[in-house]
Amino acid sequence: MRRVGLIDQAAARFRDEIVSGRWAVGERIPTEAALVAEFGVGRNTVREALQSLVHAGLLRREQGRGTFVISSSELNGTLERQLAGGSRRHYLELRLALDSTAASLAAASRSDDEVEHLRELRARREAAGGADDRDARARADLDLHRAIVAATHNPLYVTLYSSMLDVFTVHMRDEENADDEAAHRHHHELVEAVARQDAAGAAAAVAAIFDPFLPLADAGPSPIR
Repeated sequence: MRRVGLIDQAAARFRDEIVSGRWAVGERIPTEAALVAEFGVGRNTVREALQSLVHAGLLRREQGRGTFVISSSELNGTLERQLAGGSRRHYLELRLALDSTAASLAAASRSDDEVEHLRELRARREAAGGADDRDARARADLDLHRAIVAATHNPLYVTLYSSMLDVFTVHMRDEENADDEAAHRHHHELVEAVARQDAAGAAAAVAAIFDPFLPLADAGPSPIR
């Protein structure tokens, strides 16, 4: 019992390092020897505590390279395991449902300051649309959609949505939008519907954003924009 308690305590301290960002997602954590010296516990305790975080989906061991942080939330890891293997259509439909509901809720809950922020993010998204950097375009798009979710003022929705986006990025890659002008127009309509507190209009704008991808949803892996 005492040993199990030590493992749990060590795992909790390592989890704190991850959640706090001191061990950042994508980075390699210190070696077992370094952790033994820093935290004052035995090597076997360190090894088993780390393994428990591997099972929780926070860490990944790579042979010959070390142990890396792959998530800052146990929810992310659980969702990734549960959703692994979904089709392009499955991910698209799920994201459509999440974004539509968020837009409706945000329309009812947003503040004036949040409307101004959404308009700023929309402008950044449009500016990024003309760049060759796909990652920059994707970040600008996600920043806008995350801000709409934040405007719901529902912390549970924010947590769930953020966790879901981490799952989506594992399975989807960015590709060129066939009609950037239409996408900009629909995002403009989305923000303005939220601004005038038009829940139905906000949900309709989200549907217009996703509609072009649905006919192609069974063609293979694809991004959600």
